Amino acid sequence: MTSPSPADFVRTNTITAPPPLIPEIRLHLATEVTPLWEATEETLRKSNLPPPYWAFAWPGGQAVARHLLDRPDLVRGRRVVDFAAGSGLVAIAARRAGAASVLALEIDSFALAAIDLNAALNGVTVDARCEDLIGDPLPGVDLVCAGDVCYEKPMAGRVTAWLRTLAAAGVTVLLGDPGRSYRPDQGMEHLARYAVPTSLELEDRTVRETDVWRMLPG
Repeated sequence: MTSPSPADFVRTNTITAPPPLIPEIRLHLATEVTPLWEATEETLRKSNLPPPYWAFAWPGGQAVARHLLDRPDLVRGRRVVDFAAGSGLVAIAARRAGAASVLALEIDSFALAAIDLNAALNGVTVDARCEDLIGDPLPGVDLVCAGDVCYEKPMAGRVTAWLRTLAAAGVTVLLGDPGRSYRPDQGMEHLARYAVPTSLELEDRTVRETDVWRMLPG
């Protein structure tokens, strides 16, 4: 039996709906966690690809997206990178807020399919690439956004060290975080806080107080 294409898989296993904090944007989202996880495991059994994080609007990404839409001066005319883009929510918000260009970085081909579908759904253009650029300079980039990347210690350490290097090079770095365990507790400027409605299937509470931070050069 032929496996569905990533785009077909996304269409089949999601509905289109707005994230709770971003009613002006619609995404391909999962309605239930367990059935999608099971479908993903069956489809990707031999592919060694990540779980379907792209099918959920995580609190950190929602907070950053809301912040950009509410503060378009942060992004208008700028060249933006949405790191670990997942559904592409932040990338789409950046384009809607007036970014000159947006690069969405992911390491999951199914996430890339979701980003392409979500961008088209919202009438914007996003350059989605399956690349791991952690540690690389990003010449020509003005703003890097990252939502919910501090949930795992090795990942958080690697990413935040890189983001500080980018900040030292003059890039504006925004980090959305709902109180994950491994967010740095120093070298961060607090910009905003949002109460993000969440599902008990994904979180331990129905609302996550989620902060947007600007990373300072280290």
